[in-house]
Parts: sequence; C-alpha cells; structure tokens
Amino acid sequence: MPGKSERQEAREVVAAYHEAALAELVVHVAVAIDAFRSSDLDAFDVDRMLLQYFRAAKELWKFCNMADIEWTANLMREPSIDWWERGAPRR
Repeated sequence: MPGKSERQEAREVVAAYHEAALAELVVHVAVAIDAFRSSDLDAFDVDRMLLQYFRAAKELWKFCNMADIEWTANLMREPSIDWWERGAPRR
C-alpha cells in the first residue's frame, strides 16, 4: 500500500495533468469565440463547440477523479488522450 507521500505526489501529478488538459480544451473555446467575432462561425457553430467542450471537460474530470489516485497517475504515463475528440458528438 502506498504511503502518504506517494499519494500526495500522485495527487500533484493528476492535478497538473488536469489543469494542462483543461487549458488545451479552453483554447478550443477561445478559437471558436474569436471565429464568431470575425464572422467565420455563427452562433450555432459556437454552441456546438461549447457542447463539445462541456462533454470533453466532463470526461477529463471523470478520468482525473477516479477512486485510486496512484493508478490514475500511472495511466498518465501512457500516450496522451485526445480529450477534445472524446467530447465530440457520437454520429
């Protein structure tokens, strides 16, 4: 069973990952809003992007808040997950 310091280190790894991945998702929203302001996207397009952001952020949150923090931190050593695609609507 991992000690307190290992759990704290795992929490820090997961928190840093969560913040970095969330920041990448927010960039998608910023790009959509900029495109709306320049009339490259309409309000419905931006709405779809916001929905995709919401879904992606929700999946990211679930991943980062699994019960076993050490296991989650170990999963983060694997190839990166494309959270934006995880939020894409199912077709």
